[in-house]
Amino acid sequence: MYLQQLLQERIETTRPVCVGLIGAGKFGTMFLNQVPSTNGLEVAVIADLEPARAHFACRSAGWSETRLSRTRITDDAQEALTSREVEVVVEATGEPAAGLAHACAAIASGKHVVMVNVEADALAGPLLAAKAREQGVVYSLAYGDQPALICEMVEWARVCGFEVVAAGKGTKFLPSYHASTPDTVWDLYGLTAERARAAGMNSKMFNSFLDGTKSAIEMAAVANATGLVPPHGLKFPPCGRGDLAKVLRPKEAGRQLHQNGQVEVVSSLERDGSPVQGDLRWGVFVVFRAPNDYAASCFREYGMDTDETGRYASMYKPFHFIGLELNISILSAALLGRPTGAARSFVADVVTTAKRDLSAGEVLDGEGGYTVYGKLFPSSASLARQALPMGLAQGLSLRRAVRAGETVRWDDVEGDPDRAAIQTRRELEARFAA
Repeated sequence: MYLQQLLQERIETTRPVCVGLIGAGKFGTMFLNQVPSTNGLEVAVIADLEPARAHFACRSAGWSETRLSRTRITDDAQEALTSREVEVVVEATGEPAAGLAHACAAIASGKHVVMVNVEADALAGPLLAAKAREQGVVYSLAYGDQPALICEMVEWARVCGFEVVAAGKGTKFLPSYHASTPDTVWDLYGLTAERARAAGMNSKMFNSFLDGTKSAIEMAAVANATGLVPPHGLKFPPCGRGDLAKVLRPKEAGRQLHQNGQVEVVSSLERDGSPVQGDLRWGVFVVFRAPNDYAASCFREYGMDTDETGRYASMYKPFHFIGLELNISILSAALLGRPTGAARSFVADVVTTAKRDLSAGEVLDGEGGYTVYGKLFPSSASLARQALPMGLAQGLSLRRAVRAGETVRWDDVEGDPDRAAIQTRRELEARFAA
């Protein structure tokens, strides 16, 4: 409620808030769409491995040639990371190793970082956030993406004095989807491959949403930012908007959660594949508990969705606008010096899990691929298993066979993953594992 006023004061007294964008994909294009209508916000540099794609993104977003001429477009991310004009770096590549490198370089250069790349955050977000705090800059999850919106709801509930029972998001999921591949993904989405290609949809990326990997990554980000507990694998219970407070209660209260205060993802499909009534496929939620009978009576009086006891209630947002909402994070970092969600501890990790029986010599193909998916684990359990983090499960060959559903461990693989990313990950473990 303060950002618009602060932005106006900024315009009147000094230069606009200036952004360097790395990655001009869908999220980046949606952000670029909002820049012309946001007085006081400018983009100095756009870095993308394909500069032509960045030009296309700007024109697709309605940029005038005059505005486009004021922005440097390059294939060198260092220009965004080192430019004196840039105040906030938006990392939107989706590549974990690149995201870690870009964030570390931006922080070292004294720039705020808005991390759209939640894959990188799940891999080493607590370390990046700590480094940013030490440098006096902001490291932030990206508002508009579901993790930051969930963090906001958790904050609301806690500040109001409610106990948070569960928080998370909705998605389309069935247990069989863990085995989904880029070859099967469009059938499961109800699309033809031709239609998907015509729309520019990436089968591997969309498959990561379907096979559970993206959900695990996003819930790891939420758990590490809020301290909510990650389960040993998300359960994806079918649940509609009106039933959140009924379904997402701990086992001792007769329902789905393994304990109070955890992250979870609800499915928009019943286990037989039929649609859930009033699904929350695109939304986010928090379930909280009344501290006493008086608060429970207020829940009833003001029309809250509650369980049958009246003590558990829920709040939800049925959509997220991803890049169209990113300005909130950018301006919060630049004007308030505060993140819209950031990791404070290392409680959750995403472990590499075999989609099918894998043979020795097979090469892992990472998020959304044919070989593995990401499973949410408590970090203590991940480290005890010596599990290979999902963010590093790309281009490594297996030393031994791994059965479907088993965790892939560090000593199961050989190859040369990104050494800088491994170094950053090991620094995270050394600093936060205790």
